[in-house]
Amino acid sequence: MTPVRASSTASERRAVARPTAESVGKISGCTCFRVRRLARRVTQIYDRLLAPCGLRVTQFSLLSRLVWNDGMAMSALAAALDMDRTTLTRNLKPLLDADLITLGRSQHDARQREVRLTAQGHERHAEAKKLWRRAQDEINRTLGEARVRSLHRLFDGLIDTLNDGDGASAAFVGVGPRVRGASGRK
Repeated sequence: MTPVRASSTASERRAVARPTAESVGKISGCTCFRVRRLARRVTQIYDRLLAPCGLRVTQFSLLSRLVWNDGMAMSALAAALDMDRTTLTRNLKPLLDADLITLGRSQHDARQREVRLTAQGHERHAEAKKLWRRAQDEINRTLGEARVRSLHRLFDGLIDTLNDGDGASAAFVGVGPRVRGASGRK
């Protein structure tokens, strides 16, 4: 087997990055890798254009969800974002530190914690929404509006399919199998 060398041109990188159908069987490549690779590219565009307001697209998405439904319980917010609570907590920390959100006891159920936007959070979201629009317009121009609409329909259908599947939705909200880390703890 020949070792892979660092490629110097874009065409060489593409040739190295794309295995042939013969090398991997009938389905060419790993679906997860391709989805994550596309997500990384799209995320880079949003993050670059949101940078002037100090937010990343993941943070903007959290603030947007709270604009639509302020005072969400942590579990409801995690479910709405298809995210486990641990990941949500980690993503909320910089927003808490920047005083864009608060985390407090639910008015309806003292056992639950609710996430609320602060006045500063509303202001930052309004600023970021203009930048998000520019990012969305760049995606639409680059990919074409018809392709973006098709992509949205495809993703919505696939998410529905996975949520209706055999336990896939359970993993999204943090009740799926956990992987042991190097320390041996879950």
